[in-house]
Amino acid sequence: MAALPNPSAARRGCLVNLGGPPSPRRRLLCVPFAGGGPAAYRQWAATLPPDVEVVAVQLPGRSPAWRGPVPSSISEIVDILRPEVEAATDLPFALFGHSLGALVAFELAVALEAQPATAPSHLFVSGRTSPTRVRVGAPINDLPDDVFLDALSTRFGGVPDAIRAEPDLLALLLPALRADVRAFETYAPLTDRKVGCPVHVYGGLTDVHPRPSELASWQDVAEQEITVRVFPGDHFYLNGSRAALTADIAGSWVERPVETVGP
Repeated sequence: MAALPNPSAARRGCLVNLGGPPSPRRRLLCVPFAGGGPAAYRQWAATLPPDVEVVAVQLPGRSPAWRGPVPSSISEIVDILRPEVEAATDLPFALFGHSLGALVAFELAVALEAQPATAPSHLFVSGRTSPTRVRVGAPINDLPDDVFLDALSTRFGGVPDAIRAEPDLLALLLPALRADVRAFETYAPLTDRKVGCPVHVYGGLTDVHPRPSELASWQDVAEQEITVRVFPGDHFYLNGSRAALTADIAGSWVERPVETVGP
């Protein structure tokens, strides 16, 4: 592939190569959850097939190198990410997103499908209901720090205690985390178009945001019949079930044959 953009650049460089073979045949672009970053997917290359390159999305404004306002809407995030992802479509690729990342991945997929040459082959979404059924509840993004973190913990599992115990580290994390939560709380689908590629949906057995029974709602936005699979664990089931999750992704990711025109 062409060299990925410089991840230290202010308004570019949102794709981070996390490893794979020297000459990959497929690329998995992974979008993190609120407050997450590329590190959430650092171990994925080790449990995916050897022809898959793993590239993580660093949400714009969520790195110390970013200069300027932090985008705090999914519309802004997609507008910034889209040209970078389009530049990384020299290989067949799929999108994976967890929680907030599932909404970003969905909107990216729809936008990219406007041009067949940049369309993903599959969309994998996790830990989130369909964009048409997102329920936000009372906004929390502007609450005082401790109240905000407590509310985040109640809803999604929140920030680990070890980070909350480090004021300097927490001060670096909070602006981006608030921007992520604000992006979710202000989200409304950007289009009424459906995703044309196969959609595969994942969740945690004991997750309550969303409950496993709500995952089938992704059929609302998919042209093809979706698949749904649930793994042991809560909202962050993917930490303990990484091997099983990536195995299912690999098993579901079948590239469509390239059509050729004969003489």
